[in-house]
Amino acid sequence: VQLVESGGGLVQAGGSLRLSCGASGLSFSSYAMGWFRQAPGKEREFVAAISWSGGITNYTDSVKGRFTISRDNRKNTMYLQMNSLKPEDTGVYYCAADLSFQRHAAAYKYDYWGQGTQVTVSL
Repeated sequence: VQLVESGGGLVQAGGSLRLSCGASGLSFSSYAMGWFRQAPGKEREFVAAISWSGGITNYTDSVKGRFTISRDNRKNTMYLQMNSLKPEDTGVYYCAADLSFQRHAAAYKYDYWGQGTQVTVSL
C-alpha cells in the first residue's frame, strides 16, 4: 500500500493550495480517508475526513469554511482544497486511510499513512 501526498509549498497568508493524495495497492473506494497535520513541536492533529463514497465529510473547527476535502474514486485520489490560509495552518500534512469511518478524528484508527507534504504559510 502506498499513499503519496503532493501539492504542498510556500504561500502567503490568504492564499490557497490544493493537496492531493494518490493511493495504490488498496481498494481505494473501500477506505475512508483523512488528512492530518503536524506543526513543529506539536502533536499530529486531525484536519478533515471523508467517507468511502464521499457523501460524508467532517472537519476540525479551525478549518471549517476554509478547507474542502473531496475524493475521486475513479482516480484513487483524495484532495484537500485549502483557501484563506493562515500562518497557523503551517505544518506537514499527511493523508491516511482507514477501513472504518468511526472515530475518524483519531490518528491511531488509520491503517495506512503517506509520507507527508510541507505546507508553509507566511505573513
